[in-house]
Amino acid sequence: MSGRLKIGISACFLHPDPGRSAFAFKTLQYIEQSMAHWIMAAGALPVMIPSPAGDTAVRADGAARHDVVLADYAQWLDGVVMHGGADVWPGSYGEEPLRPEWRGDAIRDAYEIALVHAFAAAGKPVLGICRGLQLINVAFGGTLYQDIATQHPGALTHRDGQVYDRLFHTLELVPGTRLAQLLGDDPRRTINTIHHQGIKDLAPGFVVEARCPDDGIIEAIRRTGAPHAAPGASYVAAVQWHPEFHRPEDGVLDDTPVLRDFLDAARAACARQSPSFPTAPD
Repeated sequence: MSGRLKIGISACFLHPDPGRSAFAFKTLQYIEQSMAHWIMAAGALPVMIPSPAGDTAVRADGAARHDVVLADYAQWLDGVVMHGGADVWPGSYGEEPLRPEWRGDAIRDAYEIALVHAFAAAGKPVLGICRGLQLINVAFGGTLYQDIATQHPGALTHRDGQVYDRLFHTLELVPGTRLAQLLGDDPRRTINTIHHQGIKDLAPGFVVEARCPDDGIIEAIRRTGAPHAAPGASYVAAVQWHPEFHRPEDGVLDDTPVLRDFLDAARAACARQSPSFPTAPD
């Protein structure tokens, strides 16, 4: 086990809710099991990264309970996957919610934006999934459609709560991109779609790697690098679909190359910091 990569997963939040039967007045942080199993399938060890802040981070006397910060996780772990989940708060990209139900989760946003920057600064790769793509775009200065159906007339239905991850559409790769290099030979250009928000203005320093061919909605992005970035910090990539939910029997895209590419970057980052680390998985 000594040679296995340790991959962080950003936490989802359930905030206090009197209507909940368990821990109704407590904040819960969790991950969806398919995400952990997707990472395990490649031989890596998934580790949920809890937010160091929150209602349990301060004692009754006002003193901090701990001195753990996200940079500690960025140093210890080899990479991070930004989880799917709640909407991004429009205030995170300078807008007001158009509707109350699109107010998102400002607390989670602040935690995840700091998490992305901590791993990028440490030279560790970052991979975003669904909300993770949107959060990464916002973290580096981009904006979102608060609701695709409202703000992008003529768009496909990208979310159907009744069928959830059984809703699919085709994918168009942008020629010459890293993603096209990884997936270009796969004729099964079908992906799931479970989102009602999406990228409006792309963050500076990023390129589009894939779109929905029917309406142009951005489906994958990658950071092209930044001046004075730490070694490896340019590996920040994200996809709008959920590869962890794909089933081969559905005839969907084989996302394995995406995960392998991310883990190769994590292995390279680990080797830079620990030259004795194996260059290939056990």
